[in-house]
Amino acid sequence: MYIHNFSAGPSILPKTVFEEASKAVIDFTGNGLSILEISHRSKDFIKVMDEAEALVRELLSIKDDYAVLFLSGGASTQFFMAPMNLLKQTDKVAYTDTGTWASKAIKEAKLLAEVDVVTSSKDDNYMHLPKDIVVNNQHKYLHITSNNTIYGTQYATFPEVAIPLVCDMSSDIFSRPFDINKFDLVYAGAQKNMGPAGTTLVIVKKSILGQTERKIPAMLDYRNHIENGSMYNTPPVFPIYVSMLVLRWLKNLGGVGVMEKLNTTKAAVLYNEIERNPMFYCPVHQDDRSKMNVNFLLHNSDLEQKFLDHAKSYGCQGIAGHRSVGGFRASIYNAMPMEGVNVLVEAMKTFEKSFG
Repeated sequence: MYIHNFSAGPSILPKTVFEEASKAVIDFTGNGLSILEISHRSKDFIKVMDEAEALVRELLSIKDDYAVLFLSGGASTQFFMAPMNLLKQTDKVAYTDTGTWASKAIKEAKLLAEVDVVTSSKDDNYMHLPKDIVVNNQHKYLHITSNNTIYGTQYATFPEVAIPLVCDMSSDIFSRPFDINKFDLVYAGAQKNMGPAGTTLVIVKKSILGQTERKIPAMLDYRNHIENGSMYNTPPVFPIYVSMLVLRWLKNLGGVGVMEKLNTTKAAVLYNEIERNPMFYCPVHQDDRSKMNVNFLLHNSDLEQKFLDHAKSYGCQGIAGHRSVGGFRASIYNAMPMEGVNVLVEAMKTFEKSFG
């Protein structure tokens, strides 16, 4: 039976990428060395790093006034690395509280500056994205989380503000086009749409750096990583290599514009079944529903385990909802084919016939 992986992350990657990466683990360039053991200073890996950066720039239309970095530490490190590089201790900054990861980012930023939580959907268990975002020129930037994996919400359009915009795009980067010029900093953990866990993409406008008066540890200073081409220390070689393969796959598919159309279709098919099927419902406000993480519940919660078992019999794994929400969560990132969504929909239909 083919397994359809709906896990929220680390998540599904294209099958062709798995195949090519597996070969590189044994012999990367035909000289008998594995990608896991070659020097990060070797010509072979420098080619990988250069191609990975070039693909990011091409796919997202990023010009030279932005730096593209591949760092370690996950998006969680960016929760404090971003404010450390952008803020003085006396600065004030605006954050939106739209879920678990946003609240973690707020907690870290409070160690480094004064934080205004300008809007929150916590009282609604984060089932919508509040639109009442009010900032002023005292705020050095606004921080948002573009897609909330746990709660299944996503910004359909990004806030228009007159201050710099910083965004955690960990779970929807490369899923749709966006204008990078509206952002001063974008960061994203790789393990949703870009590659395996272990590297983090950072896109930062170079002109905003060097304005803080604080002393920044060398490893946490973006400028050091820019100057050294993401190789200030030994980079996460294998995750960067696999990310490069995924980006190459995405380019060959037609780019983020084509991917957006595919993701829109996949999400529509699944949400339409949730709306049609009398056994299920989606608690997320309709305008804010994520195209990456589809949350849904059973009207009769006593049947949850039965549906998990039923879906598993169809090869659908990883659909159990987060403990803070319950129910089910189908993560349909870029590499999830339409076939996987159709199989899950079929499982929902046959479950209705058996238990409805």
